[in-house]
Amino acid sequence: MRIRLLLAVSCLFVAAPSAVTADPEKVSPEASTVKVSAKLRFPNTLKPWARQDAVEIIGSGVVIDGKRILTNAHLVRYASEVVVQSGNDKAAAQVVAVGTDVDLAVLTLQEKEDAFFKNRPELKRSATLPKVQDEVVVCGFPVGGDELSVTKGTVSRISFTMYSNLRPGTAIQISAALNPGNSGGPATVDGNMIGVVYSRLAGAENIGYIIPCEEVEHFLKHLKDGRSEPRAVQAAEISMQPLENDALRRSLKLDKGVKGVLVHLPVRPGPDCPFQKSDVLTKIGDYEIDNEGMIRLENDVAVPFQAAIAKAARDGAVSVTVLRGGKPVNASLPVTTEDNRLIRSYQSEPPAYFIHGPLAFSPVRSDAIQMYFDLNPTLYTSNSPMLNRRHDRVAFPGEELVVVTAPMFAHKIAKGYADPVGRVVKEVNGVPIKSLRHLVETIRDCDEEYLTFRFAEDWSEDLVFNRKEMDQATEDVLDANDIKRRGSAELLKVWNGTAAGKAKP
Repeated sequence: MRIRLLLAVSCLFVAAPSAVTADPEKVSPEASTVKVSAKLRFPNTLKPWARQDAVEIIGSGVVIDGKRILTNAHLVRYASEVVVQSGNDKAAAQVVAVGTDVDLAVLTLQEKEDAFFKNRPELKRSATLPKVQDEVVVCGFPVGGDELSVTKGTVSRISFTMYSNLRPGTAIQISAALNPGNSGGPATVDGNMIGVVYSRLAGAENIGYIIPCEEVEHFLKHLKDGRSEPRAVQAAEISMQPLENDALRRSLKLDKGVKGVLVHLPVRPGPDCPFQKSDVLTKIGDYEIDNEGMIRLENDVAVPFQAAIAKAARDGAVSVTVLRGGKPVNASLPVTTEDNRLIRSYQSEPPAYFIHGPLAFSPVRSDAIQMYFDLNPTLYTSNSPMLNRRHDRVAFPGEELVVVTAPMFAHKIAKGYADPVGRVVKEVNGVPIKSLRHLVETIRDCDEEYLTFRFAEDWSEDLVFNRKEMDQATEDVLDANDIKRRGSAELLKVWNGTAAGKAKP
């Protein structure tokens, strides 16, 4: 499946209460659109105990039910300050929910909410997708002025795409002019909200993208403790191949009337994988699959069959039909809402880290990989797991790659050692490291005279330290570099034994 490159635009997302099909007193989209300003302090990927300098970003937002405002996650994640404005009225806001998988977030006001929302009603949203060629109106606060901007265009297409955290979902392409600051502004058809702006196509004119209301609905419906459960995706790690080539079809002995896609099994199929070699997937849920892997939705929109996984999932699986040996076979495809990629990006969580002696450790995050290679170019030719496991799923629950995330701190106990920055910890005193928590536990529970760190990359040096000297050196390093805490909150609990029920020796 081709994935377009999208340029995210700072802005707000639209949402509303439960889906509405009709409203006798339609709300003006302009009245429900607000300006959002945020100061962001992103994690320092190489020094996760610190934050980067504050960056101010401007976008748009829309009033939804419960005196809330929906906006983009990229606009407010890691925000130290958020302000919403409409006309001359300004109000401080706080982030109460973030969903980076679909780039949505929810704000509430810290005070004066009754006065602010008095003349700013919630904007109702449509319960169905629009039709291609429907006239669309977009409201927002793009660059070029301080006042509300309104642009018009048409619905160009409805497709299936990848959102900011590589999660699939439905998107609406429109032809209305969009600029930085438009993101999060509502898009309406006949006064009903069809979705919210979230990006535009880089290097093109008047090609913008909208998150449809069905994605907004899922986000709001599944909010819990400030997070939203992502849409379900297939968990069998299979891939598919179109069946348009005549020679391929003949080799599989497929009649001309058979439509579907060829299933390719993963390298290591799990016990719950329902497919066999040469299976042809012909149906998912109630949707027939064509030879390009497309299905037709209720409004006759053609989208990749993966779009039906979340729609048709029930009790952790979706029913499918495959052609096996010329006969149709019903099967159950497992699905998951868990992000089980081994290497993920930062979302909105505080970074995890732990400092011991001259070494600082952190889980590998995709945001930092290029920085590691820039600091340590030998990683390109050393068989680093950050390259050869870049697209792997976790081999077991909780698996993490642990990296030396910062250049080694200057200290006499590190004399003669090459800087291991960017190298992945393979084992400590012969114990294979499963995660950062496991590394902390392994160091904490060690009673040997020396700590020996071995790395996964080829040609890596072993780093050997006297255990007691390394522990003592930690305080020197923290003091010399003005670092307040040797680890993130949860890992300090592990180090002190409170998270594991075992006191540190």
